[in-house]
Amino acid sequence: MGLKQVLIPVTLHTTARQLQSALAEAIVIYRSEPDVRVHLLNVQVPVSRHVSDFFDPAELRQIHLDTGMEELAEARQLLDAAEVPYKTHVEIGRTAETIVRVAQEFRCTRILMGHTTPSGLPGKLFGSLISQVRHLVQPMPGCQVIGS
Repeated sequence: MGLKQVLIPVTLHTTARQLQSALAEAIVIYRSEPDVRVHLLNVQVPVSRHVSDFFDPAELRQIHLDTGMEELAEARQLLDAAEVPYKTHVEIGRTAETIVRVAQEFRCTRILMGHTTPSGLPGKLFGSLISQVRHLVQPMPGCQVIGS
């Protein structure tokens, strides 16, 4: 069996407490299973065509990458301080679908994420991000979604 892969998605909706909880879990996993590889993922929402028409595609990609790396900064600092090696990824797309696609790509055994339900109509229609990810990951054998 290859390396175990753990994915930690960091989104606009991830609270500081949720992030710290997911990172603490990743640190515990790494300490007990040193062969695990940790992946930090930030998913950037695509901009509308009306906005993207004003940017060169490479420039827009760089803006997404810079913003994503800023949003991963706290997680990177905490893992650096704990001396846990990790890889960073910034992707553009629909959040739940992109998290699951990346988890499939890296054959992740665990996805560590926070649990929040958006308020209002979106929360009632779509549920929390973690529930969406759990639903989409069901066909993936051996991948567990862990929420705080």
